[in-house]
Parts: sequence; C-alpha cells; structure tokens
Amino acid sequence: MEEKRRSFLKKAALASAVTAVGAVAASAATKSSSYSSDGVVVGKSTKKEILYKKTEAWDEYYRTAL
Repeated sequence: MEEKRRSFLKKAALASAVTAVGAVAASAATKSSSYSSDGVVVGKSTKKEILYKKTEAWDEYYRTAL
C-alpha cells in the first residue's frame, strides 16, 4: 500500500515539474515576441485609443469628486 502511494507521488511530482517547465518556456517565447525592447506592447491595430470622451456623466462625476 505504502509503495503504491510513494510511486504515485513520484509520478505526480515529475508530471507537475514537466508541466511547469513547459509553461515557463511557452510564456517566455510569447513575451519575447509581443514586447519591444522597452517593455511596450507592439500591436498591428489601426484603431485610435480613446481614454476619455467628454460626456455629461463625466462632468457630473468630476464636479462631485472634487
């Protein structure tokens, strides 16, 4: 009984280590291809990024927040 448990734990530890190494390698490959040298994400989108659009709701928020 105890030998089966030890065998199972060894196999589970090995499988988890292999999975972790594979995940780290895949993550490193993804990061290096999607980031430029200064850490900024490089994309191909032609859309303009809109961070703020003046609306009545925002005016109300800013009046009450101050």
